[in-house]
Amino acid sequence: MDLPPKKPPRVRLIATVPFKVETHVGWRVGAMVSDASGWYARLDRSCENRIEQLERWLDAWEESIRHNIPIAATMPNDWPTLPAGLLSNPGAVLDHMLARYDAEIDGRSPRGAYATPARFADAMLADELGERGADGEQPVPTGISLAALPPGFRAFAAQMNEANSKDDGDEVDEAVTAGKKTASGIPLPFADPAVGAGLFPERLLKVHSERIDGMPAATKKEDTIRLLSKLQLLDISDIAVRCTRRRLLLVLAKSELVELDGEGDESRIGRKQAEELLETSVQEGDALRGSWPWDENPRLLICNPPWLRIKDRFRGHPDGSHLRKELSRELRSITEPDGRLRFSTLLGNVNLYRLFLERSLQLVEEGGRVRMIVPDSLLREKSSIPLRRLMVERNNWDSAWSFPESQRVFPGVSQGVLVIAISVGGETTKLTSWGPLESTDVLPSAGLDPKSPKLELERSTWATWTDTNWAVPRMPRKEHERRKVLNAISQLADLPRLSEDHNWLNPSGDPIRVRVGEIDQTTWSEDIRDWKPRSRGTPFIRGIHFSLEKGKVSINHPGYTSSIPRDALERSQAMWKGPIDARGISRIACQAIVNAQQDRRLRWVVVPPDCVLGNSVNFLELPEAVQDSLAEEYGTLEQGLLWLAEHLNSDTLDLWSRAWAANNNVNNYEIENLPFPPPVSVTQVELR
Repeated sequence: MDLPPKKPPRVRLIATVPFKVETHVGWRVGAMVSDASGWYARLDRSCENRIEQLERWLDAWEESIRHNIPIAATMPNDWPTLPAGLLSNPGAVLDHMLARYDAEIDGRSPRGAYATPARFADAMLADELGERGADGEQPVPTGISLAALPPGFRAFAAQMNEANSKDDGDEVDEAVTAGKKTASGIPLPFADPAVGAGLFPERLLKVHSERIDGMPAATKKEDTIRLLSKLQLLDISDIAVRCTRRRLLLVLAKSELVELDGEGDESRIGRKQAEELLETSVQEGDALRGSWPWDENPRLLICNPPWLRIKDRFRGHPDGSHLRKELSRELRSITEPDGRLRFSTLLGNVNLYRLFLERSLQLVEEGGRVRMIVPDSLLREKSSIPLRRLMVERNNWDSAWSFPESQRVFPGVSQGVLVIAISVGGETTKLTSWGPLESTDVLPSAGLDPKSPKLELERSTWATWTDTNWAVPRMPRKEHERRKVLNAISQLADLPRLSEDHNWLNPSGDPIRVRVGEIDQTTWSEDIRDWKPRSRGTPFIRGIHFSLEKGKVSINHPGYTSSIPRDALERSQAMWKGPIDARGISRIACQAIVNAQQDRRLRWVVVPPDCVLGNSVNFLELPEAVQDSLAEEYGTLEQGLLWLAEHLNSDTLDLWSRAWAANNNVNNYEIENLPFPPPVSVTQVELR
């Protein structure tokens, strides 16, 4: 943040006028997002340097607090006018500015940057710090925030606070004295290993200031110092560290817990002391590769780590390829002092959020808590199986909040969002899976609406359903549809899988395999043509040629259906002119990418022997013994495949595939692991 000296922001006087708030919530939110995006674009034209943007915003924020005026009045004169949607929460603007800076440093587009909404963080903290019943460890403090009450009730509330303080007795005092929590009920130490611009600690300070309201002035000051001295906030970016330190200072000043221009008083900490505390509590460092810079283990860790695959790191760096390889090598080989690998769950194309989750489970003390925002795909994807086993078999994973892609929890991000809650150590006996959740289910003051849909996964049943890979099924929201999915899972869970040998269809030792179509559409693009009237060529089958009408799946390709209109999409890229020949036998194929909003996830069909398949289509590679059995039983191989396709298109199997899908892509391993129930009219003896 080394910049040339600049003049302090000029304070502008503004007049406030009443305005009418739109009641059409959906329209209003959309307009605010659009206005905000436009403001950031205009800001880039006024101030290109993103670090300077951060500094000037923090300067304006401090002036607005010092003079108790809106931040719009203290912004630099050459900046665009701040839209109403960004006035109320300066921290949200800071979060987004830093996200844009990080994206640019990584070589990603700043337009795709996002920041965690404050109300989402508030809900996580409210749920974690609130009463959890018999299993809970952190009861809600019984004090009442005086600031939240009308003046006439404050004297009565103060008496209640005093009485409750006496009733709490020595138990609370002992925990506070031992440094295990604050008088406001926050477990200590509190950690965030990827703190960014400081959203979670800011919202934590908000909770703290509300809960200590009404306490004696000296107690408030002492408890705030206790909290600040036990924060453990880390980030790999020095810019993020500086932003977090100053942000927390300003939030404390706004709450009248820090005096910006003085040495403090009976109830407020002086600025110099606060900055010294924050310098120790907010540090620059690499949580994944480095050592934890504090001696005491956290008791509560809340974080939204980077959702970034290693292969996408350093995209904007001229030596990015080498840096990515070095990072991957180092992460896979880093060891602890006792010689153990730090990361034992690395599998596939590693995403950094997985490493942050495993590292957090190592850092937090036994019995402590981890709350983390991660992609929803963690619940079902194959590459996350080792991590799920760690969470279930060596820790107590007690809850999951699942938001589908359609909810757009983070503006501009279409990926599903998951919030997990884990108690470190022990093992999981029951997981409460909340979802699919909607944005209206999030209650900033309480966590989740208790009426939100949920599924209780008992360990024994859960293990049977998933063969101990601990995937969590994707459930519909409506109750009658949930029952249908649960019935399908219960019916199919114990049955053999499609790829297993010695099942009813495949008594031989050669398993059925799932293969991708032989033509890569990118590599062979010059050999793929449109199908025009009276064209001659090899039919090229893509996902778009799979048709579903009246519950029946068929191939709708101009090579086989002459009635397809000339301008239909099915004629585009429908002919193969390359050197790869058709297989010469009929095959059973599956549409490989299905829109989540369509009626069916899996569409099975028999494709003719004279076509080739694109890589958007999967097909079953059947052993010769299976082909011979089908031909013998049904007269021809094609008739046998038609019967098998109808069997695979059953509603029960489709419900199963929807429940365990990691995303909209139909992965090969998902098909190979389909349960394969024998038809009622067929026995293994008949097929042999």
